[in-house]
Amino acid sequence: MTEWVLLPLDYAFFTRALLAGVLVGAMSGALSTFVVLRRMSYIGHGLAHSVLGGVAVGLALGLDLYVGAIAATVLSALLIDAVARQRGLHADAAIGIVTTSIFAIGVAVLALVPTRLNVEAVLFGNLLGVNRTDVAVAGAVGLAFAALLLLLFKSLVFTTFDTEVARVHGVRTGAMELTFSLITAAVVVASVRVLGVLLIAAAVVIPGATARLLTRSVGRMLVVSTLLGVAAAVLGLYLSFHLDVPSGPSIVLTGALAFTVVALVSGITTRLGLRAARRRPSPSELQARATTQDGDQAGRTATAAMDAADGAPPSPRR
Repeated sequence: MTEWVLLPLDYAFFTRALLAGVLVGAMSGALSTFVVLRRMSYIGHGLAHSVLGGVAVGLALGLDLYVGAIAATVLSALLIDAVARQRGLHADAAIGIVTTSIFAIGVAVLALVPTRLNVEAVLFGNLLGVNRTDVAVAGAVGLAFAALLLLLFKSLVFTTFDTEVARVHGVRTGAMELTFSLITAAVVVASVRVLGVLLIAAAVVIPGATARLLTRSVGRMLVVSTLLGVAAAVLGLYLSFHLDVPSGPSIVLTGALAFTVVALVSGITTRLGLRAARRRPSPSELQARATTQDGDQAGRTATAAMDAADGAPPSPRR
């Protein structure tokens, strides 16, 4: 067991991947709290797909992977916000229109222009491909995300649950929605190397969904989902190393296993609680029993009084 844990740490590429994975897992877990509460799991899926379009166009123009990814996701976030403001359209429609269009552009570029893009690594993540630049990007995004979360936590929570009431209380809900989209875009970009485009969506949903089964408090949910994201990233990277599978699937499957266990245990405890509640007498039944006992006591008292008046010994209590 000790060798299983320590052996990968002898390799520089694994320690870089582990550091990036912890940062990505923490960001994805924290972000998933708001994604789940807002019922916007599709946004991670959509922005992740737009990354491929940006990466393909960027590489075709001779630019760095991150330049194309950042440009595509920021453009997608801005366009989603603009389209969602149109009357009669909701965020899910805006996400579907914008992100699939950018994804289609990327597919077309890959078909028309020869590039040095390792499509499999971009789609599923690559443990060997994590370099110092990836760690630096994850660290910078993590610091910015943590700072924004500390500054805007109350406003984000307020906007998440009731946009209209938040607006009445002076919260700039439009700015909050745009900020949330940009934060999601940044986390998606930082996660490309470790998780891959196709699996980022799961990483920003599973920790929050698991935490939601464990607690209803937003603060505790944020902490639990962040810890679950980190745990899934660390264990998933170890499994990726020892089983020689892409890092993205191993991290996502680890998180999915945790969700499955929690869901099963939660379901069992809920059923046991319902059975115990059915066996426990209801307040109306308790009141009826108390009324019956009071009536019996009153009847015995009246009988004893009548016996005493007649000179007979009082009736024995039953």
